Amino acid sequence: MTREEVRALVLEALGGVAPEIDTATIDARLSLREQCDLDSVDYLNFLVAVHAATGVDIPEADYAKLDKLDDLIEYVAAHRAGAAE
Repeated sequence: MTREEVRALVLEALGGVAPEIDTATIDARLSLREQCDLDSVDYLNFLVAVHAATGVDIPEADYAKLDKLDDLIEYVAAHRAGAAE
């Protein structure tokens, strides 16, 4: 799966949790929670949706590292690649 495919799945998951968000305006280097005004429950639901869309398990210990879109995309891409090996 390419980085762009991962990005599309992650943004689709975000749109499912926060449909009012224009995902085209998200700065991938800034906090998703702040840009999208996601509380902790919304963010948890978002990460669960990312897992459902990508098959990548995201342990709670990693949540804090994945606040930026770029970080989340890299994480998912790396873990999908690792699972494929």
